[in-house]
Amino acid sequence: MSNEIQLSVKDLVKSYEGTSEVLNGVSLDVHKGEVVVILGPSGCGKSTLLRCMNGLEAYQGGSITLNGELVTKDGKNMTALRQKIGMVFQSYDLFPHLTIEENVTLAPIRVQKRSKEEASKEARELLERVGLLDKKDVYPRQLSGGQKQRVAIVRALAMHPEVMLFDEVTAALDPEMVREVLDVMLGLAEQGMTMVIVTHEMNFARAAADRVVFIDQGTIVEEASPDEFFDHPKTDRAARFLKTFTFESKRTKG
Repeated sequence: MSNEIQLSVKDLVKSYEGTSEVLNGVSLDVHKGEVVVILGPSGCGKSTLLRCMNGLEAYQGGSITLNGELVTKDGKNMTALRQKIGMVFQSYDLFPHLTIEENVTLAPIRVQKRSKEEASKEARELLERVGLLDKKDVYPRQLSGGQKQRVAIVRALAMHPEVMLFDEVTAALDPEMVREVLDVMLGLAEQGMTMVIVTHEMNFARAAADRVVFIDQGTIVEEASPDEFFDHPKTDRAARFLKTFTFESKRTKG
């Protein structure tokens, strides 16, 4: 991780018509090569923050910049910027009528105007990296949920993003499939990919994060290293949040 700030959020305000503010003055700097994990209760604004970072949601106040370039939903440079900010969602959104390789190469060929040969070569290298090269010619319906999510990650990586955003990518998976997806994300972290991750996987958060950011009711309540956050939370709100997961873990073991 370097000292260079790659993605910067300043005083971000986001609200939907007829509702109170979903994000209320959020500020967050993400350094190049850093893994920031965002935690918080459902409805606190975590996913909305990621969608604003990727230009999928408009915001009413503040700013988001990637390497100094303003990220806004209707900005003239958003097509180019969105290629630099990869995003993987809870739903895989793979095209059912295309093979796995075709799903991965579609955007590099159509959007980045890369040759089919170059895109296919890289797609196969990436699929091999996540253990799915043997699935390149099959269709999404023939894959498990964990395999589909790994393909979704590969599809985002094929665009050569500078930052990767992950929004609860394991939430829809069966427990036995979660590990294979998290292993891919841990591998990206080890390779120095800048990542912002929203997750409820506490063990993964502790293992992968350089920094944990805890959000509640649209504001950042606490930021800390993983060990500090999980072992010595500074706020009562964070402590209550963590106790919920401890209880669920004990109940599951029982």
